[in-house]
Amino acid sequence: MTEEAEQARDESRHDDEAYQLPPRTVTAILYAVDTGDRDRLEELMAPLHAADIADLLEQMNTHDRAELIRLHDRDFDGEILSELDETLREEVIAMLHPAVLAEAVRDLESDDVVDLVEDLEEPQQEAILDALEDADRVAVERALAYPENSAGRLMQREVVMAPEDWTVGQAIDFLRAADDLPEQFYHVVLVDPRMHPVGNVTLGRLMSHRREVPLSELTEDVFEVIPVTRDEEDVAYAFNQYHLISAPVVDDDGRLVGVITIDDAMAVLDDEHEEDILRMAGVSDESSLSDTIFAAARGRATWLSVNLLTAILAAFVINLFSEEIEAMVALAVLMPIVASMGGNAGTQTMTVTVRALATRDLTAQNALRVMRREISVGAVNGVLFGVLIALVAGFWFGVPMLAAVICVAMMLTQVTAALGGFAIPMLLDRAGIDPALASGPFVTSVTDVVGFFTFLGLAGWVLL
Repeated sequence: MTEEAEQARDESRHDDEAYQLPPRTVTAILYAVDTGDRDRLEELMAPLHAADIADLLEQMNTHDRAELIRLHDRDFDGEILSELDETLREEVIAMLHPAVLAEAVRDLESDDVVDLVEDLEEPQQEAILDALEDADRVAVERALAYPENSAGRLMQREVVMAPEDWTVGQAIDFLRAADDLPEQFYHVVLVDPRMHPVGNVTLGRLMSHRREVPLSELTEDVFEVIPVTRDEEDVAYAFNQYHLISAPVVDDDGRLVGVITIDDAMAVLDDEHEEDILRMAGVSDESSLSDTIFAAARGRATWLSVNLLTAILAAFVINLFSEEIEAMVALAVLMPIVASMGGNAGTQTMTVTVRALATRDLTAQNALRVMRREISVGAVNGVLFGVLIALVAGFWFGVPMLAAVICVAMMLTQVTAALGGFAIPMLLDRAGIDPALASGPFVTSVTDVVGFFTFLGLAGWVLL
């Protein structure tokens, strides 16, 4: 590795934007691509992690991406495909020479290959499967036969196992003699004669005990077995809840068929969090910066249409009080404040509720207590900001009763926003609808309508 390449690696790890490619390195790579300098490109990319290269590909335009792949094909790592955004995988796979693709995927674990091919179109799937050895292809096809988003899709079939009556010495001798161990593993899974997993032994405990110690005495206290059809969200929750490193996967008869490791479980959690954030903003969970303009616009149009309908509903409510607004222009000035504060409060409560549902901290047992808490928070904030806006309105317009009206409207709107922000996600979740996807427009609609109706209705009744 050259001194400049080492410096680039150090910069990418120690600059102010830690763990991101430094701009100078990106510029140098793009220049090497533009000039077709294969040797210079390989020199610059040699120290880069597969995830960094995937990020680089995602940031490039289509022409530069194709040129980089052409120049870098000799050393193209299959891990790059695993790290690449799903929306770009098909494009990159289509750019790779079949021999390069075959070499790239051959060293991947079965779970990484499954993750790679499950979202591809059939021609790309066949291209990947054809590149595998026969045994690996059978393993991947079996995994693809399991339901989507299940433990069977998530697991890797390469498992390190040992009979439950073995000793430490027998296990160590077996591991040293084996030539087909997974690239990374954390446990030796103990199995009974019927291939049922009965315990996990960590490599640390295995290596720190004498050879004659039975493996059954070294098993971990926490041992979770994952059914092969279990939803991957439940699997990720179990890993996070019980601090698992890996867990065996069993079929319907309880026989060991694979293992799930923490990196795959945490990837599921990360995907779920990203999906929730995008959905709460009304954006398709498949959106990325690599989407075309048309695809991005289409992905966002659905919920913008819903927001348009809710905005029309709010406008209809305002129109009901058009005479009151004409009689007192101050109402038109102040009413957006009430609705905006209500909308923000509702969004805050909704976000907390959706997150609590996702992490299973919010259950049927504590729902009533949490609802009381959120309503109380809304009432406290309603009093606080109601008084503040009343002082502002009284000083601004010099109408004491107007100040009193907006104070009461603010308090009622804040309480309603808290109730709506809690109740709407709960009801959607009970109905089997993703609350992260559908809560936003409904909460906004409720807070806008209630805010406008309360403020303008009170003003019409009290002032006019």
